[in-house]
Formats: sequence, C-alpha cells, structure tokens
Amino acid sequence: MENPPTDKASRREAMAKWKAIVAEYQKPNRWRASWQLLNTIGTYLLVWYLLYLSLSISWWLTAPLAILAGGLLIRVFIIFHDCGHHSFFRSSWANDFWGFITGLLTFTPYYHWRWEHSIHHSAAGDLDRRGVGDIWTLTVEEYLQSSRGRRFAYQLARNPVILFFIAPLFLFLVRQRFPSKGAKPRELISVWTMNLAIAVMVGTLIYFFGFLPWLFIQLIVTGVAGGGGVWLFYVQHQFEDVYWERSENWDYTAAALQGSSFYKLPKILQWFSGNIGFHHIHHLSPRIPNYHLEACHRSDPLFASVPPTTLFGSLKSLRFRLWDETSGTLVSFRKARQRRAEAAAEKAKEAAGKKAGDL
Repeated sequence: MENPPTDKASRREAMAKWKAIVAEYQKPNRWRASWQLLNTIGTYLLVWYLLYLSLSISWWLTAPLAILAGGLLIRVFIIFHDCGHHSFFRSSWANDFWGFITGLLTFTPYYHWRWEHSIHHSAAGDLDRRGVGDIWTLTVEEYLQSSRGRRFAYQLARNPVILFFIAPLFLFLVRQRFPSKGAKPRELISVWTMNLAIAVMVGTLIYFFGFLPWLFIQLIVTGVAGGGGVWLFYVQHQFEDVYWERSENWDYTAAALQGSSFYKLPKILQWFSGNIGFHHIHHLSPRIPNYHLEACHRSDPLFASVPPTTLFGSLKSLRFRLWDETSGTLVSFRKARQRRAEAAAEKAKEAAGKKAGDL
C-alpha cells in the first residue's frame, strides 16, 4: 500500500479519516459476543467431556480430540484478547469477568497480560521500545556487535523448534505463573489469583482423568494452542517489509497498517483463529471486536490495498530473523553474515591501502 503521509497536517487528516471509518465497527454486539462464547467455550468444554469418555475407548481417539481442543483454545484466547481490550462486550464488568474465565482456560493471568499487551500496542514497530509483549528482534548491527554467547542465544530463540514448540509450552505453563518486573499490585494479584484458580481446575481434572492422562491431554492441547498462537503472532509482525522505526520517526498508523499483516487464511482456519488474521485492522483500532474485523476490512478500499499474506506464502517468513536498518527489511542470518564478511573485507582493504600509503 502507499506510505502514510509524512507532514503533520496530512498525517492528522489521514488519521481522522481512518478513525471515522473504524468508529462504526468499534461498537460491541452483545448477541454476537454471546453466540461466540457459546460456540467456542461451549464446544471446548464439550470436547473435554469427549476426551474423558475417550480414555475408556482408545488413546488413538484421545489424541485427535486433544488436537481439536487445542485449535478451539486458540479461539478461546482471541475472546480473552478482546476482553483485555474491553472490545468484546460493551460492559467493562462483562469483559473482565469473561476475561478471567478465558484466562483460566488458557492459563493466562488476565490483568497482568492486559498490562503487557497494552505496551505491545503502544510500541509495536518502535525500535527503541522493544522487549515487552513481542518476539525478540535484533537489528543486523546489534547482532553483529553481540558477543558469541548472545548471538547463540538469539539463534536458539529464533529456531523454529524452540519458537513454536518449546517456547509456547514454557510461556503458558511456566512463565505466566510469575509476574514481570514493574508489575503493579493489581497485576501481581492477577497472577497469584490465577495461579490459585488454575491449581483448583487442574486438581479437579486430575481427580477425574488421572494424572498421566491429564498430562498427556494438557500437553497436546497447550502445545497446539500455544504453538498456533505464537505462529499467528509471528506471521503478523515478522515479514520482510514490516514496519520498524526509531522513536523519533515512529508513526502509529504506519505501524498498524504497515507493521501488522493481513493474514488471509482459509475460512475454517479463520474461524479457529477468531479473525485475528485481519491484524492490520486490529492494530489500527484495538477496540474493534474480532467479530467485526472482517467487515471493517471490507468497508474501505484503504484496507483492501494492504497486500495479503497467504498460508503458503507465510512460510517464507521463517527465514527472516534480523532487522536491517539500511534496507528497511527483515533479513536472514545468512544475509547478516554476508554483511559482516563484506565489512571485514572493506576494513582489510582500507588497512592495506593505509599501509601502502605509509610505505
């Protein structure tokens, strides 16, 4: 799409236009929200009941049911996410109540996550405000200047097996059990209250399922949901011409429309992912509930001009690991090593020239 205007007056005019477009879609719909709770949480709980019944039949039936539950949990998390933005219901109380319930199902403390996620929205695409609620991203220069140990840690963190299989399990089962540095009393209480609620829920499930069957099911459910969720987040913010700028040049609307992808998924996957593929719309206005995102996207040619990322096309994002401030694109480790070799060769050439001049 075209770059957003750079002068302040034009930028304010463009922002007013976008705000006018999205205003209609920021209004929660109680009936659509209630139906989504029923077809998502209701189905998720039904699948858990079928999982319980399947244990007396065959674990070969249990495994695919657990995978289905994992897919549904992604959709549960999108409801949790909307509640955190107070966009799912009009009522703040309803958002907070269902935010806690869906947070319990996804093992995520509601107020603590909401606090960190608000930082992500306020700083997405800002190179000087990285580090909270995002995927660890270094610039090429930062990577090349890092110690061998830090480069190894970064490569490990960016390994697909770590990023999409091991890290999600650690994030939802372990990391979310502890508050982040700087958390205020409400966020701290949110973590410890959720830990207590999770302990009660898990203890109840173990009582009925048994420890090993529960563990087998829970690891599959959390692995599928966590891995799928991290993949969605990765694709939405890690593509070749994504938007990154230093704070003095950072622009909210550019970060939303150029720094968040339009992930065009098949309808069944769009349903399971709660329409979050329309991520450019979500970052433009987090107050739009997921059930209005597609309608907002189709409402104006401005949004249709955002190039879609397809399911197959998104796979190439796996090779993009570092932000190159020179080209304004994400590049691979290979490209970074190539730049390091070129810089070393140039330095050697300059040293040789200086030595020849001295002679």
